[in-house]
Amino acid sequence: MLQVGKPAPSFKAQALVGSEFKTLSLEDYKGKWVCLYFYPLDFTFVCPTEIVEFNNAHDRFRALNCEVIGGSTDSVFSHLGWTKADERLSSLKYPVLSDITHAIGRDYGILIEDKGITLRGAFLIDPEGILRYQVVHDLGVGRNVDEILRVLSALQTGELCPASWKGKGDQTLGKA
Repeated sequence: MLQVGKPAPSFKAQALVGSEFKTLSLEDYKGKWVCLYFYPLDFTFVCPTEIVEFNNAHDRFRALNCEVIGGSTDSVFSHLGWTKADERLSSLKYPVLSDITHAIGRDYGILIEDKGITLRGAFLIDPEGILRYQVVHDLGVGRNVDEILRVLSALQTGELCPASWKGKGDQTLGKA
């Protein structure tokens, strides 16, 4: 069962990286933080708004030693077609996984079995492969990428951070 503080489920899947198809695994990112997020489907309405926001924040994630990986249950061919058809998605800076077998969505507890799609799940995984944060939204509500970055920064302090903590420079409550 997926649980914060426990190892994140491993995965190996095809992904669209730029305009190429590559096989990626969680182990490829050992030593770095990972922001793994899933969206329901390609060619939809809310999904591209999130994909663009993660892309716009890519450099901010990288500055925190964090790699972004997107994904859905669509094929890599669908991902490629969508990125070619939608100008907003034409220059993604991070890979988009194809969870066509539904194994990753199932392992992360976000697969809607009877629909074959995932909820909007986002997961922060530390450099040792431990799940440190998860948030899951219903299908119709996009995530706030700034909040995910705030939580990533808080986790990296190794200290207790109050609810109002906004980022570096804000006072923490000391060591955990």
